Amino acid sequence: MPIIHVNLLEGRPKEKVAEVIENVTKAVSETLDSPVENVRVIVTEVAKTHWGKAGEPISRE
Repeated sequence: MPIIHVNLLEGRPKEKVAEVIENVTKAVSETLDSPVENVRVIVTEVAKTHWGKAGEPISRE
């Protein structure tokens, strides 16, 4: 059973998160020839204060 973890910055509409889940599921199912029922996608939304780039939190951009 494939389990895929996706980390995203917080703030995206729930419809976009659902679209990511759907598209990742399809891609993994097709690539691994695995039924979609067996694919699990876990989306973790990370606070912008907890995500850094170039030594600084994203929240400072």
